[in-house]
Amino acid sequence: MDFSLSEEQELLQDTVRSYTANECPPPRVREVFDGESGHDADLWKGLVEMGLAGLAVPEAHGGAGLGLLDSALVCEVLGAGAVPAPFLGHTLAVLALRLGGSAPQQERWLPALASGDRLGTVALGEAGGAWAPEEWTLSLQGERADGAKTRVPAGPEAGLVVVGGAGGALGLVDASAGGLRWSAEDSLDRGRRLYALELEEVPIETLAPGTGARVRDAALVLLAADAFGAGTRLVRMAVDYAQARQQFGQPIAAFQAVKHQLANMALDIDPTRGLFWYAAHAFDHLPEESARAAALAKAHITDRAMQVARDAIEIHGGIGMTWECDAQIWFKRALFDRQWAGTPDTHRARLADLGGW
Repeated sequence: MDFSLSEEQELLQDTVRSYTANECPPPRVREVFDGESGHDADLWKGLVEMGLAGLAVPEAHGGAGLGLLDSALVCEVLGAGAVPAPFLGHTLAVLALRLGGSAPQQERWLPALASGDRLGTVALGEAGGAWAPEEWTLSLQGERADGAKTRVPAGPEAGLVVVGGAGGALGLVDASAGGLRWSAEDSLDRGRRLYALELEEVPIETLAPGTGARVRDAALVLLAADAFGAGTRLVRMAVDYAQARQQFGQPIAAFQAVKHQLANMALDIDPTRGLFWYAAHAFDHLPEESARAAALAKAHITDRAMQVARDAIEIHGGIGMTWECDAQIWFKRALFDRQWAGTPDTHRARLADLGGW
């Protein structure tokens, strides 16, 4: 059995990698970091023109109709480039509609999401770190929503918000409707800004029951893939710096302790690739394995990526703790992936529950 990527998947990654390397090098990432909104409309437009906005949209609605693994492979590349794009929230909104939307809902929203005419996002988190569908408390009474959500990507830039409600329900909110109040929240990864959302008597259309749990699992897989990309980039950055930094008349990469640390970093992150590949495959093809595989991928990969990020800062020495060092951008990328949608400890506990421990 061949577990490698297909030629089309490799081409997808190569195409996105080439585009982001040319259009979003570290100096441009820094511009977005230092900007007001954290949203680069021109960069997102370019990604939309490549078809990324419609990657998961069914072909009947103008998209590519690809599986979660393809979206995860894009997340890996975006993480490696620390690309400040709203791909995560947009893709999760698409998946919510694809999995739980009625025919009229899909007809209304999916073509606009695929073309980039509308940006989608998801409002899943609530105060106190409540990310799981069974923890959501926002009221979805009839056709109206009341309550508050936190840590919402893209925020006021979005035209469609998929909101998590009490009982694990999901609902669609047209952002042009009245009753939405956005406020910026602190986010270490300034390339992916987060917002608090308050809803007061906002019109909402519910999706099919059970969709909330599926979208949560998809989020875990995409975050794991993004963290893998960030972790592998940090290893490369640490190696490059160690080969260039001179001490006692030779590169610090020549020192045995540094060699060991670099090797350990690579061994920490590289073998985890199969976890998000399998979790993405299970999401589409092995529903009985999907929840467990997603939780495992999120818990382990984001944990390992965070350790690699700490080690990369250490390799860079004193400069690694400064704003001028690019390593801090990827450190914050890994930290975002670790925290959003629940910490590794949260998902390890869930793994134990799923296993009947």
